[in-house]
Amino acid sequence: MFYHAYEHYLESAFPYDELRPLTCDGHDTWGSFSLTLIDALDTLLILGNVTEFQRVVTVLQEGVDFDIDVNASVFETNIRVVGGLLSAHLLSKKAGVEVEVGWPCSGPLLRMAEEAARKLLPGDCGAHLLINRIRYSSERPHVNQKLSAFQTPTGMPYGTVNLLHGVNPGETPVTCTAGIGTFIVEFATLSHLTGDPVFEDVARKALKALWKNRSDIGLVGNHIDVVTAKWVAQDAGIGAGVDSYFEYLVKGAILLQDQELMSMFLEYNKAIKNYTKFDDWYLWVQMYKGTVSMPVFQSLEAYWPGLQSLIGDVDNAMRTFLNYYTVWKQFGGLPEFYNIPQGYTVDKREGYPLRPELIESAMYLYRATRDPILLELGRDAVESIEKISKVDCGFATIKDLRDHRLDNRMESFFLAETVKYLYLLFDPDNFIHNDGSDFDVVITPYGECILNAGGYIFNTEAHPIDPAALHCCRKQKEEQWEVEDLMREFYSLQKSKKFPLKQTSDCGEGECAKDSRDASLGGKQRNSKKSSHSLLSCPSQSFNSKLAVLGQVFLDNT
Repeated sequence: MFYHAYEHYLESAFPYDELRPLTCDGHDTWGSFSLTLIDALDTLLILGNVTEFQRVVTVLQEGVDFDIDVNASVFETNIRVVGGLLSAHLLSKKAGVEVEVGWPCSGPLLRMAEEAARKLLPGDCGAHLLINRIRYSSERPHVNQKLSAFQTPTGMPYGTVNLLHGVNPGETPVTCTAGIGTFIVEFATLSHLTGDPVFEDVARKALKALWKNRSDIGLVGNHIDVVTAKWVAQDAGIGAGVDSYFEYLVKGAILLQDQELMSMFLEYNKAIKNYTKFDDWYLWVQMYKGTVSMPVFQSLEAYWPGLQSLIGDVDNAMRTFLNYYTVWKQFGGLPEFYNIPQGYTVDKREGYPLRPELIESAMYLYRATRDPILLELGRDAVESIEKISKVDCGFATIKDLRDHRLDNRMESFFLAETVKYLYLLFDPDNFIHNDGSDFDVVITPYGECILNAGGYIFNTEAHPIDPAALHCCRKQKEEQWEVEDLMREFYSLQKSKKFPLKQTSDCGEGECAKDSRDASLGGKQRNSKKSSHSLLSCPSQSFNSKLAVLGQVFLDNT
């Protein structure tokens, strides 16, 4: 299935974003990035095709340009492009790509991911954001003012940005909740690998803005004005427009071991159970009143049982999954909207774009339970897609599940997610499922680093991120490289001496550096605050940093 779709994309659609399988040609959809190629890259490695992975890495480095006059979805650019490049970067060595010195803290795919992400941020942002310096009023920005997606009074991003010129002056400030809360996985990874906290900072600010603006009963709507923080669409549920916000609270909490993010999700989960759950179905309700507004199930909601499994709620997850599975059995796929009381599709929402969510949940739940019914779903999915969607040039979206008419589109997520989750469901020994018994030791400029030990976190486009990689690279990277050389020289000169290595925690800004200088002069002067040991001293060096304790760096200009 993968190669039938992938090879026809290469033959008929590349370098366009997506394949049109009924006419055997291609078109751009989300920004003219050769999107299917980026999205399919880590799937190639999961299937074991290292030679094609290596070839595509070279093609992407030579052919993808983000400096283009294109209006791009902020959300899709992040989950597909940034996420796909980050995942491929972290898997490069496993795929036999010759990596540069300093990997995984440097590398061409990481630089591409950073370049794409910076297109969403203020042009001259660094350690400090411009967001809080911008003065907003009722007027729109001037035409010549380059406004970034995250440059709003609330910190919640616009939905669309021009990659060359910034946010268009006439751009709507209304963004869906998922489009605001789906950045922490990719952006935190970027911050940890590059040493620049700006990415994680903007992602956290957006998450906290949504949390701050939840209703009194603990729910969020599905569209909000990012300038005024007023809810425009007040339907609350777990599906379209909201889904990956909840997903990223859980996955961000696991990736970063962040209790605050998990606490947010658990609070939402209580409200969701109280107001939207009915007989193991989840309906849409009014976010302030909790009254039912839409008694429908959406295909995008089928990720929820998989998410429940990640927090250990497996019994509830299985019951909900089985409800969703009955809908699949009824139609041979999940319609975008399904009317629960009527037990049938919703008018003009009868299509199935080969979405992965139910298969994703099956993969997660099978890892947790080994229940064979989950393999039955996988078999049904393979047979349905092969029978209904397969055409000469790939696999086509099902326009109407009632009569199985097709649409001329094969979205990139078919290769990034649907086929990948199916493959992983049936491949228990894949490296993605590693339980930690195998791992690789990588030498970085900052010491040894453990990678490929398992525990991968899939972003919402199914791009796996190795959480161990976030511990491989330190912040203030440029200074750290210089400090590494200094440490070697220092310890080679002083190796016969013994130094206490407890780090003082009560230095004020600049005080530790001052004490270091004092120690090198006399060794007897002490910090006026509590301290029971002398600080490390270091020889005078002609660079812009001073070494204090355990590699802690204090810049001359701080």
